[in-house]
Amino acid sequence: MPTDAPAGERPRDGHRPPTARLRVQRVRPAYRQVADELRAQIMRGALPAGTRLPAESELTGMFGVSRSTVREALRVLASQHLIDTRRGVQGGSFVAAPDPARLVEDVGGALGVLVATPQLGMADLLEARLLLEPAAARLAAQRAAPETIEALRAAAAAPRDPRDPSGFVEHMDFHTTVLMATGNLMITMMGQPVGDVLRTRLNRHVVAAEHWAEVDACHATITEHIARGEAAQAEEAMRSHLLDLRDIYGRPGAWKSD
Repeated sequence: MPTDAPAGERPRDGHRPPTARLRVQRVRPAYRQVADELRAQIMRGALPAGTRLPAESELTGMFGVSRSTVREALRVLASQHLIDTRRGVQGGSFVAAPDPARLVEDVGGALGVLVATPQLGMADLLEARLLLEPAAARLAAQRAAPETIEALRAAAAAPRDPRDPSGFVEHMDFHTTVLMATGNLMITMMGQPVGDVLRTRLNRHVVAAEHWAEVDACHATITEHIARGEAAQAEEAMRSHLLDLRDIYGRPGAWKSD
């Protein structure tokens, strides 16, 4: 029975033995490693909101990196709204309290860029909305407090801005209010960026005025189902409403190309 040839020698049959091919992973850039460590300390509360980070010169010594690496790491954290940089004698980099509104704005901006690429289409956003918002309407009917119901009624009946006869902004505000009425911040943060994209990408003038009147009526129906705690009816009314909107939004020229 043949035996393995010593390492580095060619076997007598002329074929080299199989060699292991290791997949080498690149080490993350130094500034990313610094940012990751500081982010981890912020997330676990070791650096609570309001804490002033050590000066750049101290951070370079702590991490054994250059000052430019530290500055790049701080820029990453600032872009993620984890730190604020202040100037002046009392300035420096301070840990920021998480702000959901800023995060939602960032996600909405990113989606707005993506829908202009082949990777993500408006149909994808509308499909995701169709999955999320009916469930949100059901939860809202189960959980909404009296003051929340009043907010929904106010949103459904909000007067239109004379500069925008479609009332589209008010329509989207109603949908955001339904998301908020769930009492679940994650649902709001998932749904609101989609609405932000719709605000900026829809050509509202291509939608006939009577369709916007139908939208108002649908919002009023959904609101009353939620107010009466009719979870199944609220869910179905929202689903039917979104299917109607998807047909309207699917018409030629409905979306801006840039």
